[in-house]
Amino acid sequence: MEERIQELISQMTLAEKASMLAGADMWRTVPIERLGIPSIQVTDGPNGARGADDNIGATSVCVPCGIALGATWNPELVEEVSGLLAKEVHAKGAHVLLAPTVNIHRTPIAGRNFECYAEDPFLSGRIASAYVNGLQAQKVGACIKHFVCNDQEHLRFMMSSDVTERPLNEIYLEPFRMAIENANPWSIMSGYNRVNGVYASENEVILRDILKGRWAYDGAVVSDWYGTYSDNVPAGGLDLEMPGPARYMDVEKIVAAVQAGELAEAVIDDKVERLLRLISRVGGFEEIERPLVNTSADQQLARQAATEALVLLKNDGDLLPLDPDKPQKIVLIGENANAVQIMGGGSAQVNPHYIVSPLKAMKARVGEHSSVDYHIGTALHRMPPMIDLDWMMAADEESAGLTLEYFHNLELAGEPSHVEVVRKTQLSWFGTVNPYVDPANFSMRLTGSLTVPEDGAYTLHLWSIGRARLFIDGEVVVDHWETAAEQTAAGEQVGITVGSDQQTAVPLNLEAGKPVSLVVEYITSPESRWRTLRLGCVPPLPDDPMQVAVDAAAAADVAIVVAGLTYEWEGEGDDRPDMELVRNQNELISRVAAVNPNTIVVLNVGSPVTMPWVDDVSAILQAWYAGQEIGHAISDVVFGDAVPSGKLPITFPKRLADNPAYINYPGENGHVLYG
Repeated sequence: MEERIQELISQMTLAEKASMLAGADMWRTVPIERLGIPSIQVTDGPNGARGADDNIGATSVCVPCGIALGATWNPELVEEVSGLLAKEVHAKGAHVLLAPTVNIHRTPIAGRNFECYAEDPFLSGRIASAYVNGLQAQKVGACIKHFVCNDQEHLRFMMSSDVTERPLNEIYLEPFRMAIENANPWSIMSGYNRVNGVYASENEVILRDILKGRWAYDGAVVSDWYGTYSDNVPAGGLDLEMPGPARYMDVEKIVAAVQAGELAEAVIDDKVERLLRLISRVGGFEEIERPLVNTSADQQLARQAATEALVLLKNDGDLLPLDPDKPQKIVLIGENANAVQIMGGGSAQVNPHYIVSPLKAMKARVGEHSSVDYHIGTALHRMPPMIDLDWMMAADEESAGLTLEYFHNLELAGEPSHVEVVRKTQLSWFGTVNPYVDPANFSMRLTGSLTVPEDGAYTLHLWSIGRARLFIDGEVVVDHWETAAEQTAAGEQVGITVGSDQQTAVPLNLEAGKPVSLVVEYITSPESRWRTLRLGCVPPLPDDPMQVAVDAAAAADVAIVVAGLTYEWEGEGDDRPDMELVRNQNELISRVAAVNPNTIVVLNVGSPVTMPWVDDVSAILQAWYAGQEIGHAISDVVFGDAVPSGKLPITFPKRLADNPAYINYPGENGHVLYG
């Protein structure tokens, strides 16, 4: 391999070398066709493999999130799980998975704690090593991230993590060092942040002196997306600027700098050597075999991983496990009991093959001799939930979902360039949309019907970055055609979490079983790299849903409250404001516990929350965001079909102020002190 790499470099022109140092597009590297050097594709998702279509079309396994894998304390299992992910990467035609995320849980409210393994560097390093080995054994490259001290989302593009040498080496660098020593990930991603005042993507100390010098790392250093900031980048330790086209790794600038003697060609050769090594290691010079995915064995492994991640925090009087053969009345309470959260928000999101909710799993487990009822208690979504797949029918009147038509223009004109059926009503395009349209010059139309299961007053919500309008039975009921500029500006601030208040609601009285036609038209905003359309639906609720749930709990033998957050509250782009459960869930739990001594709380969250009711409930089960099989995992533990063997990988402080980093978060004047 090394001889071939040197031979290729010797045949390349300076311009060809420079062209390889930035992506070809959102997810692919630049090929050199003259020399047979291929393009390779990378893909997002530490808990899945999204592919290049921004989680709209292709489905993927969704395994437990990082903190849940950390809670297994089982490197052998994690290696199996990442081997499963490698299959999904190859099924998408990709070569590198942008994972694992091994930043440290410095504060319990960091937005991406769910994506990272632990607060302990040794545990993080062990789990990361296993994850990398599982991927690379299948010739899928790992891209371990985010190097380094990228431990909060608040002002992540400009904040400087100011850290002295001892904590830098003993805590924050250590999981990366362990993974390089034990698994040698073939690529590593720099952080958005600054480290001791210098941006990570051009920081000579961490990239050249430590990573490539002291550790003798031979892989490629990749920027986080749009995470380059100055003309210092080409001379530094970064090897690949993503996405393309280049901002600072510009071919003309690099060639001119080398010819002027301002930049040594040997520096460029070293970068190209590392990229060619990555291409060779992932089999880029070979054809990818597309394996069969979503097999029964894959599903069972996802279920095992979810089950081993669950942590039993409390079990007074041995209430758990419940006897599934004993006739009993069980009530499930909480929006997440039905609309369970399987992953956090941001680049970790994938379009799962399927989702098993606790409600569905428990109903199937107890059979007919017991009853499992459900009450929402309180709505906790930050934005109105997406329309239930079972309520939608595509234009072909055969497929569940909505028909999506793409047009290669901004006028919805002519024949569509591509047609597919989508199964969800949040569509997000970041960079590349698909091979059929230009991401800065496309429009699209969603068409189908909506049939609700019960009579009542529903509320549809449309949110968009770009122009959009909603038709019901041929009538325009929401029109964002004229407010697109305002929506786009707001969306840029919201970023990847899509948690904005920029939305329009329309009330509709709908009849059960009677379909209404639904059409959404959308035109992208060329000046924005964020392109999002979301159609939400709030179903009818009782006048006092919490009281209805409390009354049901009082009449039940066992009350199970599935409390938590959603990917809109906990995800990339921002940190949580505090450790509280949102939307009056603490009140709900306290009121349920007051009327039923057999109250079990299942926490569907990706990081610590306060528990003011901890002494009032009989059992607490920490379920994390445990992937597509979370419902089965919860049911298996609740009914004794599995042992909850998980252990906490992070300390749950009683109060946010009890966390050691409390006084040094979120920082001030662009600096956060790692004291």
